[in-house]
Amino acid sequence: MSVEILKDFLIYLSVERGLSKNTVESYSRDVKLFQKLLTSKNKRLGSFSRADILDFLNDVKDKEYSTTSICRFISSIRGICRYMVIEKIIKEDPSENLQTPKKWERLPKALSLEDVISLLDSRTDSAAFLRDTAMLELLYSSGLRVSELVSLKLGDINFEAGFLRILGKGSKERVVPINSRALDKVKKYMKELRPAVLKKKQSDYLFVTNRGGAMTRQRFWQTTKKYGKQIGVNLSPHTLRHSFATHLLEGGADLRSLQKMLGHSDISTTQIYTKVSTDRIKKVYTQHHPRA
Repeated sequence: MSVEILKDFLIYLSVERGLSKNTVESYSRDVKLFQKLLTSKNKRLGSFSRADILDFLNDVKDKEYSTTSICRFISSIRGICRYMVIEKIIKEDPSENLQTPKKWERLPKALSLEDVISLLDSRTDSAAFLRDTAMLELLYSSGLRVSELVSLKLGDINFEAGFLRILGKGSKERVVPINSRALDKVKKYMKELRPAVLKKKQSDYLFVTNRGGAMTRQRFWQTTKKYGKQIGVNLSPHTLRHSFATHLLEGGADLRSLQKMLGHSDISTTQIYTKVSTDRIKKVYTQHHPRA
């Protein structure tokens, strides 16, 4: 169904709207990228919501796509939404009134400390619980990108010194601290679950699936959604990365140190979090000052 919708949409752009071959190919790439996220959520074109679009935009922002690219993504999604309304595939346009990056208030979403504690202290009956909770704790402990987390190998973690060696964007290597809680959960997972999951298979990856390979980004994205739902929050991997950065800054961390831990090439990207902290201070002031 999704394949047919995309194929017919591209024909519509070329034949009825007369767009150039390059423009049509650009629409195709953008929509296929959006489809990847929908597939990871067991959804398809014709059955997604505004929340799915926002999740996609948060994902590409977290991957640090340029503003120009994100504007194009939005334009492509708007285009296929309008097409599906015209063709009566959907009744309402989920992209209606979607803001462009120039109008975004560039504030990363962050959990409250109470929500983080609830998340990391929560338990499930899942057979993969030890792996999942170790990954969640590690993500909040070290502020990794989800791609960095799932790519971790056994040799990347130094238990004695308490740090991770991360190969980030652009193959840039950095060292990131890891706290004792996260280390303890990783050790427990490695001792009690990882050997049983591998079933005598060999793997260099730290976090593995039943097939013996590394966990995929899409699979972990689904995992975070499940655990977030359990405590009543909309959770994704980048939410925990943002929470790590926001809470560190609120605790007095300096921007340069935070920049190095997050692996940002430009300090201006890290400076987004200063606005988060300022806005929270304003909110507390407005709520509690008698004449605010």
